[in-house]
Amino acid sequence: MVSTAYDYARLCQMFLNGGTLDGVRLLSRRTVEYMTSNHVPPGYKISTLIQNQILWRSPSIETGQGYGLGFGVNCEPGLNPSPGSKGDYYWTGLYGTLFWVDPKEQVIGIMMSQAMGLQHPNGHRLRYFVYQAISD
Repeated sequence: MVSTAYDYARLCQMFLNGGTLDGVRLLSRRTVEYMTSNHVPPGYKISTLIQNQILWRSPSIETGQGYGLGFGVNCEPGLNPSPGSKGDYYWTGLYGTLFWVDPKEQVIGIMMSQAMGLQHPNGHRLRYFVYQAISD
């Protein structure tokens, strides 16, 4: 898949808008809600093998993270290792591309990289910097 940061931002904006972009409905509001809701059942355990494969410290309900249809979902901000709001959703790519959408704060974060191993430290830092910069 090949894309640009601009295209990625427009995709995220469409999700933030609940399925519309430039006044055109591309996905129904209910479809976006369903895609970005947690579908991991209570008590489900994710194996260490999977944790190692996706390079995530602990992708589990115990750490406040669930999974929707194509996204990780922040279910419990106090347990999640990354800052954010309940219901924000995200994904990280193997070589450092990542994004998140926070409907509560009306924030989109995108990081484009092509260097294996950089996604986690820098992606977490980006999230911390963005949330620290929010002022009401």
